[in-house]
Amino acid sequence: MTIEQTASRDAARKPDLRPANPRFSSGPCAKPPTFDLTKLAGAALGRSHRAAVGKDKLKAAIEGTREVLGIPAGYKIGIVPASDTGAVEMALWSLLGERKVEMLAWESFGAGWVTDVVKQLKIEAEIKTADYGQIVDLATVDFANDVVFTWNGTTSGVRVPNGNWIADDRQGLTICDATSAAFAMDLPWDKLDVTTFSWQKVLGGEAAHGMLILSPRAVERLESYTPAWPLPKIFRLTKGGKLIDGIFTGATINTPSMLAVEDYLFALDWARSVGGLQGLIARADANAGAVHGFCAQNDWIANLAADDATQSNTSVCLKFTDARIQDGAVFAKAVAKRLEAESIALDIGAYRDAPAGLRIWCGGTVETSDIEAMLPWLAWAFEAEIAAQTVAA
Repeated sequence: MTIEQTASRDAARKPDLRPANPRFSSGPCAKPPTFDLTKLAGAALGRSHRAAVGKDKLKAAIEGTREVLGIPAGYKIGIVPASDTGAVEMALWSLLGERKVEMLAWESFGAGWVTDVVKQLKIEAEIKTADYGQIVDLATVDFANDVVFTWNGTTSGVRVPNGNWIADDRQGLTICDATSAAFAMDLPWDKLDVTTFSWQKVLGGEAAHGMLILSPRAVERLESYTPAWPLPKIFRLTKGGKLIDGIFTGATINTPSMLAVEDYLFALDWARSVGGLQGLIARADANAGAVHGFCAQNDWIANLAADDATQSNTSVCLKFTDARIQDGAVFAKAVAKRLEAESIALDIGAYRDAPAGLRIWCGGTVETSDIEAMLPWLAWAFEAEIAAQTVAA
């Protein structure tokens, strides 16, 4: 038997155990393990979101968010259009322009906010960037400026290690895109003036709705500063120089999906059932830990995040390191395709702008047992593709 035939034979040995849920997408993410459609039977369908029942559910979504995340009482929480993107854009267009801005980016979404601020709003900005897998030098940030950053780089798997680098006596505002961090990482609210996320990430909610969280400092900016540019209706947070407080009690700017609201309320209840924020963090840490341990045991794959301290516990991005791989992008796509064809892991290819590799979602709605069952299949897919590449050569 030739070497090629032996490699092909060995690669054909598939593991016996399969994940119960093969959904490892980084958004929309896996539903909570106890989800089924009957859990949404109480949705206020066919009712106005401005009727008492609609208002009560929207308010419950806001206050449930405050409870589970431990958001201080003085902070405003609003449900806004267009997912996390809409929430970030509202903040950028409504709050920036009073002072210089520092833009921090180490992956594609952070880079997108740079484009909006510099090319669309044309605000004076200092741009600090880092390559995928790295992070900017946080010690150099000047908090006399407004600072815009992602807490966790969803497409690079690199997160800020903590909030210690953010000045307590800052003059500017901190605007944080926390869409793949909220409910999986301990966000220091006293360090964050504007925080955004979407329902479709860590809690596995439905898309299209964003959350906008404002500190008292951010509210003060809104009420004391008027941008030089016109604001479309869905971005307007003030009227007559005062915050439109109804946005932050459930009177949404436009019509929300009451089915999606019900789904989010279910997800919040599930979060409480697993121990709230600390339980969710522990679940994400266990999931990511399983992947990190796998990488430590296999020299052909590694975490894209170079520093252990900045490795994400939600969007874990991986790169293949085997010298036998001839075309990294082709190889990574082929491995992901094999796993999808076997219904072992769905939607785990790297983001289109990111380096070639895989991205495995490890947020709290994923069961660690499914991660552990999937990883031997990842080894199988790797060996199978190496063998196929060898035969083709």
